[in-house]
Amino acid sequence: MPEPDLRALAERLQEICLAAGLTVATAESCTGGRISDALTDVAGASGYLRGGVVAYSDHAKKAVLGVPASVIGQHGAVSAQVASAMASGARERLGADLAVAVTGIAGPSGATVGKPVGLTYVAVADAAGIDLRRFTWHGDRGSNKAASARAALELLVERAAVIAGRDRDPR
Repeated sequence: MPEPDLRALAERLQEICLAAGLTVATAESCTGGRISDALTDVAGASGYLRGGVVAYSDHAKKAVLGVPASVIGQHGAVSAQVASAMASGARERLGADLAVAVTGIAGPSGATVGKPVGLTYVAVADAAGIDLRRFTWHGDRGSNKAASARAALELLVERAAVIAGRDRDPR
């Protein structure tokens, strides 16, 4: 069972998506399926969730989500460009109205110069384009993964609400 805040966000997303007829897909790296787990823990998720991909390796990002090798080579797997390409690829390949993607360094290892442990990019792709957020978490591996999943669900809820016409588009 997901954490209470993840479940509440998943329930809210489902309510918005079912009412508006929206579909969702996920592309996860550092969260390892935590977002999809939270979504599918709510009964009725099959009414809007198209599917999800855990693209942990660069190979999976390229082969399954269509992230260009040149983008990974130029910017690294943990980058705004890769998160955006993952979200676009998931949206296109799974035929969803919205797709969320997360890539980051959960820790405790994996940091590089300019990319600390906790660095995470979350992107949501929809018909209007891509909304991207950058975060740097300061917890351990588990809390960094949970924070990334929460941020992804919050952005999905925000974008779904905009599409459903419930909020003004902040872009």
